[in-house]
Amino acid sequence: MTNVLVVKAHPLNSQQSRTLTVLEAFLETYRQQHATANIEINDLYQSQFPEIDADVLGAWQDLRAGNTPEQLPTHQRDKITVFNTAVQQFIAADKVIIANPLWNMSIPTKLKSWIDAINVAGKTFKYNADGSATPLAPGKKIVHIQATGGKYAGQDFGTQYIQMMLKFLGATSITKIGVEGMDHFPDQAPAIIHHAIAQAQAVATHF
Repeated sequence: MTNVLVVKAHPLNSQQSRTLTVLEAFLETYRQQHATANIEINDLYQSQFPEIDADVLGAWQDLRAGNTPEQLPTHQRDKITVFNTAVQQFIAADKVIIANPLWNMSIPTKLKSWIDAINVAGKTFKYNADGSATPLAPGKKIVHIQATGGKYAGQDFGTQYIQMMLKFLGATSITKIGVEGMDHFPDQAPAIIHHAIAQAQAVATHF
């Protein structure tokens, strides 16, 4: 059975978000074509995914000092549990779908927090003697769905950052589905979304 992890990084729903409209079309087709796949969804805004803050850094320091998770205050333990769950979800996944908007040439902060959470030395990568890194959970296939107001053809920082980080973690295939130009060319928005949905359905069939 194939494990598929869906990372939703948008605070709105599919009726309000063009990113999630395309994601829903992708998932509908994927479920039809891959009925036995196990699909797990991590909705970063719905779950209020935490960021690395003083609580998390302090908890990591205490754990390294020999404390057990049960000894941590509840607010720290809850955040560490979310991070640990994200790591295990990523490790277990054969395929990962990431859906986000491009905001100010970058990704939403909660998606950055998720990427921070899954980059863990000793779990998803290891350092070599020469200082280089080797992925410990390689071979994943990735689909990245991203909506933007302008047209960037993959040259935006959001696309480049996600591709760089997932390649660092050993992804072997990254397919980008861009929904681009709807704010700059509002008269073309319906056609742009229609084209992106068609692309998503085609990719989902063979993903």
